[in-house]
Amino acid sequence: MNKRGILVVSFGTTYPDTREKTIEAIERELKEQFCDRKFYRAFTSEIVRSIIQKKEEIQIPNVAVALEQMHQDGIEDVLIQPTHVIAGMEYDKMLSEIQKRRKWFETVFVGKPLLNEKKDYEIAAKAILEETNRNVNWTSDMAVVYMGHGSEHEANQCYSILQATFQEMGYENVYVSTVEGSPIFDETIHEIREHKYHTIILQPFMIVSGDHARNDMASRQTDSWKSRLEQMGYQTICLLKGLGELEEIRHLFFLHAKEAMELK
Repeated sequence: MNKRGILVVSFGTTYPDTREKTIEAIERELKEQFCDRKFYRAFTSEIVRSIIQKKEEIQIPNVAVALEQMHQDGIEDVLIQPTHVIAGMEYDKMLSEIQKRRKWFETVFVGKPLLNEKKDYEIAAKAILEETNRNVNWTSDMAVVYMGHGSEHEANQCYSILQATFQEMGYENVYVSTVEGSPIFDETIHEIREHKYHTIILQPFMIVSGDHARNDMASRQTDSWKSRLEQMGYQTICLLKGLGELEEIRHLFFLHAKEAMELK
């Protein structure tokens, strides 16, 4: 019987608290669901890996190193599941590293990122809306802005599809904005100001509640989303919880891994 392994690939985060609640929670779920496979992990951000090693003295491999270790361990059947939200630059980088080492393994299954098919958007939208509702009693004069990472990659269109999904569900007061893609926050502010909201809820649509959520979104820095909105007279509520903390999101990653094996 072939030796089987599972590799969970994440961008990573330098914040240990959110890492434990999000990335490691997803890893635990997949490790449990695929208990017949030896578990491996990798982070794609070299900066994050370097900071973790320096501050916490924890060595987390990148994809290349993790695959080399699997090869050395005699793994022949490989299941790889990323925890990326979209199939953007980090996902492409992962695929490139896998392709370079494909010959080492007999079979390789690669799961899709969080948002791939229409049903993924619906599941993810429902999950984060339920989380928002658990924390805030919405009224008609309140709006929600979900912060996505964004990308120059063509996969950035996923955020427009997510926005459309919320609207199809009847949530006209929900907006999706991004830090490094489109729509930019200025565009979202323009849309918000066309309505008479008095309170804006800010929440990350990211696997972890890390640097972007804590600094770009919720900090007291003058250019944070929270500060900019408050300077315009809005009240703000910041919910600092990463998608990886939500059970439905973790289960969706499991389904993607399962589907990858079934499609082979």
